[in-house]
Amino acid sequence: MLAIIVPTLNEAANIEALLTKIESALAGIRWEVIFVDDDSQDRTRDIILQRCRIDSRIRLVHRIGRRGLSSAVVEGILSSSTRYVAVIDADMQHDERLLRPMLEAMQGGECDLAVGTRYTTEGGFGDWAERRQTISQIATRLSRLVVKVNLSDPMSGFFVIRRDLFDTVLRGLSVQGYKILLDIITSSPSSLRIREFPYVFRSRQHGESKLDPLVSLEYLLLLLDKMVGRWVPVRFILFMTVGGLGVIVHLAVLTTLFEVASTKFVIAQSIATVTAMTFNFFLNNVFTYRDRRLRGFGPVLRGLLSFYLVCSAGAVSNVGVASFLFVRDFSWWISGVVGILIGAVWNYAASSILTWRKA
Repeated sequence: MLAIIVPTLNEAANIEALLTKIESALAGIRWEVIFVDDDSQDRTRDIILQRCRIDSRIRLVHRIGRRGLSSAVVEGILSSSTRYVAVIDADMQHDERLLRPMLEAMQGGECDLAVGTRYTTEGGFGDWAERRQTISQIATRLSRLVVKVNLSDPMSGFFVIRRDLFDTVLRGLSVQGYKILLDIITSSPSSLRIREFPYVFRSRQHGESKLDPLVSLEYLLLLLDKMVGRWVPVRFILFMTVGGLGVIVHLAVLTTLFEVASTKFVIAQSIATVTAMTFNFFLNNVFTYRDRRLRGFGPVLRGLLSFYLVCSAGAVSNVGVASFLFVRDFSWWISGVVGILIGAVWNYAASSILTWRKA
């Protein structure tokens, strides 16, 4: 039996057509489709639930407060019990007719992982714009930094995998961004036997692409996590980067108020501190904690106030630790650096728990 995981977000116009195509492609094969919906605001779930009531092969996982294609795929696979699992997009840009030969290759022991690829003479990108193809090719080249197997399309979101193999890589997954195949391959403790199946990427007929500028950042974070994540959490690196930008903002505001506007230093410093903390909060909310992003006036205001509280406590710990070391004859710069690190670690840990706690 084959379980087909389909992440969805506002794909109401594609659900019925996709199910019809899957049913035709897998005639004579036992299958189930598990839709993992990230709280769509159109009729996606209504349409899926209508099919669930009349067809036991259709199931729905409704996620609230969580976003992301990779994490949706993971939850969908974990909700299945079949020996083989496929992942396919809801927009019908993948060729569902390949599901049968991909499954047969897996059942025949030819491979551990069957992947749909666009990077062959038989495959292609359809009517993708040249700019988008170039971006995809650059991303594929960058993946060579972490992918050590011979695979032409590690960026593919269309594949079939054995469930027992997925279980062996599960705890090593980053679940960053939307390139779950790349995550699986780089998390495998052993070399995988991979067979590629060429197909031409179709044009989206209904709905809108879910890709946005932050997707590129998520991809880079995934690569970074696979390179250094075992030593330093990538989220912490991003948090510290935002903090560094906050220092620049702080100094710019302080200079403007104190040097240009002749404001009293205490007032200028206070305004600069609050401005930098506010800047850091909103930048972290968009980038560092995108998967837990606070939305709406109430949640954002409460998050901002808790972030102020966390950073104020972090400043106290920073000064306290630095002073403690300095009076014990440590050099001023060592005392200062240790204080900064202690404050940064506190801000990161406390804000993860209090400000951007998991849903």
